[in-house]
Order: sequence, then C-alpha cells, then structure tokens
Amino acid sequence: MKTRISKESVLRASVLLALSWSGFASAQEAAPDAKKADEAKQEANKVETIAVTAERRSKPLQISPISATVLSGDDLANKGINVVDQLMFVTPSATVNNFGQGIDFNIRGIGKGEHNSQTTTGVVTYRDGVATFPGYFTGEPYYDIATVEILRGPQGTFVGQNATGGAVFMTSNDPIIGGGNSGYVQAQIGNYRDIGLQGALNIPLGETLAARVAFNTENRDSFWNIDGPYTGSDARLKMQSARVGLHWQPTPAFSVLFKTDYSHLDFGAYPADPVNATNDLFNVTANAELKAVDKLVRSVLTLDYHFANGITLRSVSGIQDGTTEYRTDLDGTRTGNNTFKDTVDERIYSTELNLISPNSGWLKWILGAYWQKDKLTFPPKEFVIGVPPGAVASEYVLDGTNPKETKAVFGKIGFDLTDRLELELGGRYTRSTTANDVNVVQYGLPLKQIQEAEYTNFSGKAALNYKLDPKHFLYAFAASGFRPGGLNVPVGLGIPAPFDEEKVNSYEAGWKSIWLDGKFRMQLTAFHNDYKNFQVIVGYPTFPTFGFELNVPGTTKISGFEAQVQGAFDAWKFDAGLGVMRSRLGTFYAVDPRGASVVPCDPATGPASTACRALEGTDQTYAPDLTFNVGVQREFRWGDDVITPRFNYAHISEQWATLFQNEARGDRIQSRNIVNAQIAWLHGRYLWTLYGTNLTDQHYVAAINSGLRFAGYPRQYGLRFATSF
Repeated sequence: MKTRISKESVLRASVLLALSWSGFASAQEAAPDAKKADEAKQEANKVETIAVTAERRSKPLQISPISATVLSGDDLANKGINVVDQLMFVTPSATVNNFGQGIDFNIRGIGKGEHNSQTTTGVVTYRDGVATFPGYFTGEPYYDIATVEILRGPQGTFVGQNATGGAVFMTSNDPIIGGGNSGYVQAQIGNYRDIGLQGALNIPLGETLAARVAFNTENRDSFWNIDGPYTGSDARLKMQSARVGLHWQPTPAFSVLFKTDYSHLDFGAYPADPVNATNDLFNVTANAELKAVDKLVRSVLTLDYHFANGITLRSVSGIQDGTTEYRTDLDGTRTGNNTFKDTVDERIYSTELNLISPNSGWLKWILGAYWQKDKLTFPPKEFVIGVPPGAVASEYVLDGTNPKETKAVFGKIGFDLTDRLELELGGRYTRSTTANDVNVVQYGLPLKQIQEAEYTNFSGKAALNYKLDPKHFLYAFAASGFRPGGLNVPVGLGIPAPFDEEKVNSYEAGWKSIWLDGKFRMQLTAFHNDYKNFQVIVGYPTFPTFGFELNVPGTTKISGFEAQVQGAFDAWKFDAGLGVMRSRLGTFYAVDPRGASVVPCDPATGPASTACRALEGTDQTYAPDLTFNVGVQREFRWGDDVITPRFNYAHISEQWATLFQNEARGDRIQSRNIVNAQIAWLHGRYLWTLYGTNLTDQHYVAAINSGLRFAGYPRQYGLRFATSF
C-alpha cells in the first residue's frame, strides 16, 4: 500500500515539471512507522544531495573539483525553464544571446562570439551523452527531463568534445525496467493563445526490457506586430517533438540504452529591426519573406558492461541529422532591399569509448577515445544575401559542403595521497580537421574554394582536492582548453587564410560546504583565465573593406568570483547564485568591418588611427560584470492539499556584442531583470499550476547580429494541469 507521504512527495517532484515539460517519477512502496516518518521529515528539511555525471562517473557535486549548476526536472519546473535561453537566469557568469537560427552561449566570457558555421562553439551542449549541433538547432524544448548540468570553465579535457567556456549536459528520463505502466500527461493554456500538451509513458516489455515514449507539442500566436508588406510567417510558433527510448538489461552486468528524438520546430520567423531603432521591440517592419523552421532526428546508443572487478566498459554513439531553413529581412525595414535566406543540412556521427575504474579505492581512473564527423551541406541557390534580391550583380550566393572531423584520446587518474587529500591528473590529445568545397558568387564574380586546415592540441588538468572534514571540501586546479580554428569563405580576395585555434589556461580555487545539519549548502569559487587567440571578424588587415575572421594576437585576461547557495528550512526553500567578472582584452588593432576603410591595419602593431582602433583593455564580448539569481518558495499544507508559491528573480548586467564597443552602432546589450512566479496546488494526484514569466514585461534585446536587434521573450502567463498514472 502506498502511503500519502510517498504520493505527495513523488507527485510534487514529478508533476511540478510542468514549467519545463519534464516527466514523472515513480512512487515507491513504503509503510514507514512513526520513527521512519520522523526521519523522512528531517531528510525533507535538508538540501538534496546532487551528483554530476559529466565525466562519465557519478560523483556528488559537493566533493567534485568543478564549478557547476545541477538542476533536476523539478528544479527546471520551479524556475520556469523550458529552453536553453533561460539557463542564463539560473547559473552564474552565463549569457545566452539568441538571434534566431543560432545562439551565442558564453560562460565566463568564453564561448562563441561570431555567427557562422566555421566558428565552433566553446560551450558544448550534450543531449543524452552526445555532443549536439554546434550552432544550429538551438531551440529544442526541454521535456521529460531527468537532469541538466551546467559546467563552468574548460571542459572536455577528459570526455566528449573540446570546450573552452563550459558544457551543458541534458539527460532525459530513461525507461525503467520493472517500473510498470506509469507516466503522466500535462496540458497548458496561456496568453498569446498558447496551447500545449505533453506526456510520457513507461511501458514494461518483460523482466529485462522496458520502453518509454514521450511527446511535446505547443502552438502559440506571434509576439510581434509586423508592418509589411512581408511574405511568409508572422512568427507564430508550431512545434512537435517526440522521443522513444528502450532499455534492455539481460544480465546485471550488461545494459543497452537506445533513444531516438524527432523534432519539427516551426518558429515562424525571427523578426528584428535595426539596432538603433526607437520603436518598441515587438513593433517591427519588414518587406521580405520570413521563415524559421528546424527539423531534426537524433539517435543515441549507450552500451555498458560491468566487469567482475568493478571496471566499466562504456560506449556512447550518436547519429544526428537536421535541416534548418531561415528567411529574413536583413535591414529590418519596409523600405530597404537587403534580404537573407539559407537552407542548411547538417549530419553528425559520433562515438566515444570509455574504460572506467570503480569509484572505490585509493586509485581511480578513466581512459577513452572520441570520434566525431560533422558535415554541413549548403544546397544550390539556398544561401543568398541579396541587395536587392534577384540582382545578380549585388547578390552573395554560396553552395557546397563543409566537412569537419575530430579525433581524440584522453585519460584521467586520481590518487588518494591521504584519506583527505587527492591528486587528479588528466590530459587529452585532439586532432581536428575542417574543409571547404564551396562555390561563391559575389558581385557577379564566381569564386571556387577547395581548402583544408588541421589543428592539433594537447590539453590537461591538474587538481588538488582536500576534504577538510565531512562537510567542507577545498579544491584548486590548473586546466587548459582548446577550440579548433576554421576557414574563411572567399570575399573577393582570392583564397583567404584560415583562422587559428583558441586556447585558454584556467586557474580555479573553490570551497564547498554544508551547514546546519545539511539544511544549507554553499559553493564559493574564484577563477582566472588567460584566453588566447579569440576568434573575431574584423576588417581584412590589408584591405579592410572586406570582413575577415582572425585571432586577437594578445592574451585576454578574465577573472571572477562565483557563489551558489541552497537552503531548506521546514516549509521554506531558497537558492541563489552570484557571478562577478572582469575582463581585459590583450593587444589588438582592428578596423570595424561596418565602416569603410582601405588603410592597412596590422592586428599586432596597427598603427592606431581613426579607422585602425587600438582595442587593448576593452571588455571581452558577452562578459557581463554581474550576474545574480535568487529563488524562494514556501509550502502551505491544508489536510491532503499542498499549495506552493515560488518567486524567481535574475539579473544580468549590460554586456558588449562586439569588441569595438560603439554605442552609436548599437553594440551595447542592456541589462536584463527577469521576474518569474508560480503558484502550484497539489490535490491528490492532480496538480494545477498558475505561472507567469517575465512578469514585469521587460522588453529587452536578447541578441545583436548583422546590425539587427532581436527581442527576448515578453511576459507570458497561463495555467497548467498535470496528472500521473
């Protein structure tokens, strides 16, 4: 017989996933006596122990030498997170600037500053263990989610893909063998005629096999009033996603987990207007075709075999295939003629092999190998920048392929020098290649590019971890990160030179502690990064009329402090995060590609002039000085009912979108202050949630790209209903 305590805790932890489209947990059979009930109450008043799995073994975050924010599906629901954009409101030192077909995801000022397929991302997103598309397909919704781990600082040193800024690991709920027929369904209705439905079902297929099916669908009217004449979509949202998982465990030692995702994401359009426009962000003009559709399929196969001696052999393999279609008015006005369209097909194959030692013992290690092949295809007549459209003499047209490949081997070893002191050492050797086989027509001139580039790197990490006592953990490490370079496409100057890889040397020290008998947890972190070869588009050094991607020759210094706290006191729970950061660009001279100049400008020596700017000492892009977030909730119980109001607030200070920091050209992205709230009413097996996001309806610029400003989400509110079975 299931007790009422078990039902309430499980249903609250599962149904509250409404705001993040997440799944349900299963209730556990229990019949606690009075003593056990008292113990359960004491445990409920403690902050939940959180584990990180990003380095392919589960380890409590509180004793891991890493800066991270780890969110359960319940956490996502409470904070109103259902897409990647909103992660910046729950973790220190992160910014996500969404300009539609791609995002600039930066952590501690490092990630991605330019918007093209050749520039890889420094913040890698993983879904169910595989590194996903590095620039496109960023709008996948979060639904039926188990955990999201946001790691700050260089990652991928030991597993997965390289990352200079950080990594995000999203893990969906697995099928549960022996979990019976269980699941949930959820419906929502909100302003802008927002209607959504989602659910999941766990299906037993025998004693050793189970399946899980999950789906998500949402339709919503446009946020924008668009004054045309334009063609195509008015930015109405129509999205459908589904996931099928199979979990087979024929023996205790061997398991197979397979998942396939499908998404058809019709965002309608990404309306935008000039950066210096004075009108409201949601009242825009356009006279071009508007479209924004992503279609993708992802399949992930994870195999685990546990040897009798405790060693685990694991493989994680993925196949991802997507097509993105984008049409926009590039000048953002009803009178201009500058338009852009593209259709891009991307396919990624990847596999990772790990040999993992047991978690116990004085010596722990992991060995691995990684391979990934990523090919982008630009069909003929689909990538076009036109001024005006159809004018051959002034259009820029591109077609062809851009294949990229990564191969890596890595290893990590940890020594218990004493029962309190541990030394961790690790390294990774990577070889990355990229190639262009493209045809370009610029100003009526046909150009052909067949070019390859190769980048190799060894990165590593050395950490000292010290358990001061069972409740206090200290660590310090030095680590390096690597992001490969890429190829410039032709711009009328012949075959251009490639741009080099980025490197970061990171130094970090942290203190993690538990107070008040587990009711309060804290993480404090100080870090410093020496960031080399930042990849940026500027005027071509010898003829600045053309834009060109190259590397900042000097070393950028980025330093900061971060704090995270969590508390649980009887019916009250709270969490907060703080990030303080300062950055200073290294030696760099450059011409702003938005201005006309023919005077040479050497990146290392200049000389400085009106056009050739000396940029040393300026702020790093997408590196706000201050980020802050806080959430508070309180439970009220009346008999069998539980009412839980929650309040969330996040602040991200102003930041720069380019190194030139020209306010007249709209380079400054203003600060964001986001207020979310919800009231959840749990009644038996049913949960009603009244929610609101961006309650102050702040109209803020979410990103700047190609001279346009893109709006963040306005105020949304509504009601969600969910039940489990």
